[in-house]
This record gives sequence, C-alpha cells and structure tokens, in this order.
Amino acid sequence: MRVVVGRIGRPHGIRGEVTVEVRTDEPDERFAPGAVLLVDTPAGRLDVERVHWHSGRLLVTFAGVTDRSEAEALRGLLLHVDRDEDASPEDPEEFYDSALVGCRVVTRDGIEVGTVIEVAHLPAQDLLVLEGAFGEVLVPFVESIVPEVDVVERRIVIDPPAGLLGGEPD
Repeated sequence: MRVVVGRIGRPHGIRGEVTVEVRTDEPDERFAPGAVLLVDTPAGRLDVERVHWHSGRLLVTFAGVTDRSEAEALRGLLLHVDRDEDASPEDPEEFYDSALVGCRVVTRDGIEVGTVIEVAHLPAQDLLVLEGAFGEVLVPFVESIVPEVDVVERRIVIDPPAGLLGGEPD
C-alpha cells in the first residue's frame, strides 16, 4: 500500500536542501539517511542523503540534488512509501489513517452514524471525518469519545457528547 509521508516545501540554502512538511508519526524512520521515497516523477524515487531538524522544520538533502534550482524543481512533490497493508504502529493506541478510513462508526447504543472518510490532523487533536446518517460529522479522536477501535472488523464505537451528532439522522 502506498502512503504519503511528506510533502516537499521550499529550498533551504544553496546546496540542494529542502524543507519537508512531515505527514507521518515516524519521521525518524521514514526520512533516515538511505531511505527511499517514491515520487511521481520520471525517476520515480528520491534517496535521502542527509536529514536534520532546524527551528522545528525537517530539512532533507536528496542524493543528486546539489543546488537551489534542482531543489526548487522538487517543490510541492508528495513523498510516498510502500507499506505492508497489515502493518500497524508499535503503540496499540495508535492507528494509521489508512486503517481508519472506511471503518463503520456506531454509537455505544448501536446507532449507525456513518463511515470514516478522512482523518484530519489538527494542532489540538485529530478528528475523524464521518459521512452518513447525520451528514458530515467531525468526531474528536480522543479516548473519552472514541472508546473502541477495531480495525480488523472495520468498526469504531463512539460515545458522543450531547450535540455532537446534531439532530435527527437524515
């Protein structure tokens, strides 16, 4: 399964280094020197040569990218990796977005709420974006509201506080 782990931003300096907008919880693993990242270019891949953090930004040098012009040409590219579909994070309380998207969501009382269509990563917390009987619903992905996630059965149980689901189902 191909998943996005980052997006190349602007060049940094004159020697081909770029900023990377990280889209993974495993940046040390995904952007380690020697890592191969897949891109939609004729070459199809970029090899990580050097990496370091600077003022809260990930800076990466890719093999063969030696100046600012070459780095600028990469701007906006999405960086992907191939990941085993059965892979999961080491922490049992963490989930890959791809494991959550498509899961059926029900309340503790068994009321069908909808299906996860996206996981939104916001500064304060992650949100499950659901589409279903109540229209589009944003559910804070916190244990008190989402007490049960079963990725094998593709089912998520929520305990919504009053008002979260709005009124009656459509």
